[in-house]
Amino acid sequence: MNPADLFQAFVRTRASLDGAEVTFWWTGDVHAWSPDQPYRRVFGFEGLNVARLVTTDSGYELLTREAAFYLDPDTREIMETWEGKPVVHVWNDPANQRWRPFPVPLTRLGDQVCFSLEIPLAYPSPLPVERFPANSADDTYKALELFQFFAPATVFETDAPSVPSTMSWTRMSPWLPWMEQGQRPGGLTFHCRGRKLGSYMEVPERTRAYIAAHHPEFAHAPEAWSEPNETSWTYFRKLRDRGEL
Repeated sequence: MNPADLFQAFVRTRASLDGAEVTFWWTGDVHAWSPDQPYRRVFGFEGLNVARLVTTDSGYELLTREAAFYLDPDTREIMETWEGKPVVHVWNDPANQRWRPFPVPLTRLGDQVCFSLEIPLAYPSPLPVERFPANSADDTYKALELFQFFAPATVFETDAPSVPSTMSWTRMSPWLPWMEQGQRPGGLTFHCRGRKLGSYMEVPERTRAYIAAHHPEFAHAPEAWSEPNETSWTYFRKLRDRGEL
């Protein structure tokens, strides 16, 4: 497989070569683990990413906003509190990426192909333990993000700018800052699956209504590159620094 063709097939799967907005929606659950407790499902989880691809001299910029919501694990309703604490949902604006051609891992699955990305993360935590002892267990943020994007095997034969895609996402991470678990050993595993939608209007109505009521800008991708990216940890710190938590 020509590496350039492989990369272009991945781009068609994740985004759209013509710059049209692409919405991925996913749903799943969040499980807690710790040495002294059995695994348990603590939240449902539902989210979306709205992206727009921009061509650059060296490759592409993927301009995105990402919102996701913690759900009651039984009723699947969006939670506002958990064990008496306010829930801080995911409002990552921006969540941008710069892509240069790279060898994308590929698995052929009959009439489908799977592009897989394994992303280990380790960087200085936005929430140092000395200042945020209840919200942070380590001065280094460590997590593992595992993505799989499934597309028709004909992705290598089409000139279409975008192809249908389903996806899976698994994330291993520390406790969320708003859970206030301090230095307790353990953490969370997110296990989700989703798909590329025909448009943002295919997002479930409940979720669109919540976004419209709180941050309506998340219905669209950003218009231009900006940085740094927002994360759950940086967003939590902003709320704390502004006295909103």
